[in-house]
Amino acid sequence: MSLGQENPGLYIHLPFCSAICPYCDFYVLTGDPIRRRQYVRHLLAEIALCAETPWPYFVDPIPKAPFDTLYFGGGTPSMMRPEDLQAVRAAIGTHLHVVEDPWIGLEANPEDITGRTLADWEETGVAFLSLGIQSFNEEALRFLGRQHDPRDCLRSVALARQSNIETLSLDLIFGLPGQTAEDWHTDLEIACELEPDHLSCYQLTIEPGTPFGFRRQKGRLSEMASDQQADLFFLTHKWLEEQGFAAYEVSNFSASPDHRSRHNSKYWNHTPYLGLGPSAHSHASHWRWWNARKIKPYEAQIEAGERPIREHELLVPSQLRLEHLMLGLRTPAGVDFSTFPDDSGPRLWAANRSLIEELADAALVTVEEQRLLPTLAGLAVAEALACRFELLDP
Repeated sequence: MSLGQENPGLYIHLPFCSAICPYCDFYVLTGDPIRRRQYVRHLLAEIALCAETPWPYFVDPIPKAPFDTLYFGGGTPSMMRPEDLQAVRAAIGTHLHVVEDPWIGLEANPEDITGRTLADWEETGVAFLSLGIQSFNEEALRFLGRQHDPRDCLRSVALARQSNIETLSLDLIFGLPGQTAEDWHTDLEIACELEPDHLSCYQLTIEPGTPFGFRRQKGRLSEMASDQQADLFFLTHKWLEEQGFAAYEVSNFSASPDHRSRHNSKYWNHTPYLGLGPSAHSHASHWRWWNARKIKPYEAQIEAGERPIREHELLVPSQLRLEHLMLGLRTPAGVDFSTFPDDSGPRLWAANRSLIEELADAALVTVEEQRLLPTLAGLAVAEALACRFELLDP
């Protein structure tokens, strides 16, 4: 587990969307160009407020290494003017300690892809372009509230392939109500035929407070049955492995290690990261903190000359151990008990020896010395497995 030794990552939240997808649980909003430019001014001011130290006073020890990844997420970063993205990138270079050539990721929607925007993102230094395809099926795209159609998907991938951006990633969603294995297999086939470098395949989750959540509450929408979800999960992993895409996290697959998301891997490795923008979360050492969720209080704090941190929490050892287990068991690399903080790994291993044997007998994990490697069946229930461990706190 990282306590600040590795290079941290920087996340920049750009919350604007042309329309709010009914399944989305992130902080997003619509806004005209004037509103978006006003937001960028406040974001630049937040970056300047981090100039003396990006890490708040309560973080100890403070990570010393420079940021080596920047990730523009949202929202829809591809909606932003290229000059605004470049201004943010320049401000980060001016005010924060960043390596000379950081890895930069950017999320985009198919309808925003043009030769001009791709050239502008290249100039900004984008190395990883994540395209929110979600599906190649027109009916599925309408259900998901997306603003593009299958033709936009194919056009955007073809254009992106002509750019010099190193890694093209496609986001897909499975587990839609009524979706069949054949429907999902068709999406995977089309995606692989387009030869992306990376795929993210997420299971649809209906979250409270979203439009889908309200529909479920009224009995107008229900999630796919758990056994059907499991079938699609196993189909995803087995099919993509056959096509040469290795899973390096439960929902993420790459054609080679060079095409993995270097930024998102920091979340799964418990490496420190700093989030900027409304609702952005951060983590370093034993601390987690998050900014004001809504844009008005976020901007008001910045106008008062304050960093817009709303709350922070100290993670006790049992929380850190549980997160280490959960995150590790979501990756094929598994959990190495020799890497736990405060030398607790050997004690954890001894305290959970009977559980480890039970999980191995059930073919949910394999054991290599003091490392647990989840099987495909174990990946499917990683969080539930982690919650079964005795964490040693009194």
